[in-house]
Amino acid sequence: MKKRLLYLILPIVTLILEALPYGAVCNFASGPNKIHRQTFSYFDLVPFGYANFAPLITAVLTCAILVLLVIYCFTGKPQIGCAARIVLCVCAVISLGPLAFGISYFSVTGALISASLIAELVLLHLAMKAPKAKPTE
Repeated sequence: MKKRLLYLILPIVTLILEALPYGAVCNFASGPNKIHRQTFSYFDLVPFGYANFAPLITAVLTCAILVLLVIYCFTGKPQIGCAARIVLCVCAVISLGPLAFGISYFSVTGALISASLIAELVLLHLAMKAPKAKPTE
């Protein structure tokens, strides 16, 4: 169980990064040839209102991932670990959504969030694929 508690570190770091007001980016035109860049928390509704849906969806899915991983850490059921892996995969893809608008809509914090989600996905995938050692008598 102590080993499984390590799976909670990256989602907690990801939630902390998502709570910071530097992740989601909105670019506003303040005049001709002038663009004003403003950053928001992933949990803020302003980017969602301006059709930047990916940050809020990523934040909500990260909360779901954390809940699934807490349940997995205490129960050890592989079905819950598999569900967490699927949600992690979807969340990692959605976290790259602002790149559809252009690189100017992606921040360094957003890149760290995506990297953290991908790292957790790889870590969980490798841990669940590892062969279980049979106890010797």
